[in-house]
Amino acid sequence: MVDSSWLLLPLLLLLLQTLSSQAALVAGGGGGSGIWIGAGAGTTPQNAPTPASPNFSREITALQAWKSAITDDPFGYMATWVGPDVCSYRGIFCAQPPGMFPESLVVAAIDLNRASLQGTLVKELSLLTDLSILHLNSNRFSGTVPNTFKDLINLSELDLSNNQLSGPFPSVTLLIPRLIYLDLRYNHFSGPISPELFTKGLDAIFLNNNLFDGQIPDNLGNSLASVITLANNKFTGELPPSLGYMGPSLKEILLLNNQLTGCIPEGVGFLTEMQVLDVSYNSLTGHLPDSISCLDEIEVLNLAHNQLSGFVPDIVCTLKSLVNLTVSFNFFSGFSQECSRLFFHAGFDFSGNCIPGKNMQRPPPECIGVPGSLNCMRTPSARPPMCGPMDQKGGFVDGSYVLGPMISSP
Repeated sequence: MVDSSWLLLPLLLLLLQTLSSQAALVAGGGGGSGIWIGAGAGTTPQNAPTPASPNFSREITALQAWKSAITDDPFGYMATWVGPDVCSYRGIFCAQPPGMFPESLVVAAIDLNRASLQGTLVKELSLLTDLSILHLNSNRFSGTVPNTFKDLINLSELDLSNNQLSGPFPSVTLLIPRLIYLDLRYNHFSGPISPELFTKGLDAIFLNNNLFDGQIPDNLGNSLASVITLANNKFTGELPPSLGYMGPSLKEILLLNNQLTGCIPEGVGFLTEMQVLDVSYNSLTGHLPDSISCLDEIEVLNLAHNQLSGFVPDIVCTLKSLVNLTVSFNFFSGFSQECSRLFFHAGFDFSGNCIPGKNMQRPPPECIGVPGSLNCMRTPSARPPMCGPMDQKGGFVDGSYVLGPMISSP
């Protein structure tokens, strides 16, 4: 199962190892040993030369301007940000860019995760044009993301999570040309999100635990991301039908704890490589689409705390990779024998429904007049849907729902 928390430290170390292989410095005049400059330790390795890149003065300007905007530094990071050797600053990582002399180092990564720094992000940070990674998780930065961040032309990972940033969705992040990882979790951003978010080449999109609202843009299906987390916001409206036409790269999508309504799109079965789907704690209605049976790689399927109804069918409970199926606190009226077997092989929580003869169900009066019972009415198929390619819309053939192009008989 894909870990939605994304282990940032291993990613950082992997990139730093790559960068350090480019930053091999000749030590002691003849022979040579590779030395990584900085490593966030606040000390410079012995015999390491002072950086002398064309952007050296700009890097000093950027970091010193940022230092002046830090109002609280409980762990003493800024105490090491003294003098011209920026590669010795704690949390700063330098590397030799391709095609330059070994003595020419640039600031390639900043990792200040869990530093508990208080302050703001300054516009001068855009002067760090060689920066590839900016990780600021778990600090106390407030204010907004400077518009000058669009000039960070080499930035690939931006982690601003768990801070106190606010304002509308920072659209400037979508102007960073090489960005593939965007993490804005646990801040105070509000308002709608930009449709352009799903047209960029982002591989990871983390927006959960903010105050975003409005509808999820209709072009959600254009995203090429492998992980999308929009949970714990205030999104309203229906799930975009384009959800079912996302690329095979999608492994995990978390939409829980919003205010979403309407049906689960039939096209969700197109997401044949998805491992985690969580739409719990919304107001989704109607029956489950048969196409869910095409989710062969699904491990976690959480539909809890909605207004879904009908039967939980065999085709859902026989998914081969299923580890956890949660349908609690809906209005389901029954489930099949196959679902019963999940008690012994996977987590299966069906409490708080309207299933006769089962414990921990709703009181009978609550099961009269199921909310949205006339919406998303689907006639159960006599056989499972045929799971086909994702490039075209499906349809019904001989009473079965066909995902992908319908193939006519010769």
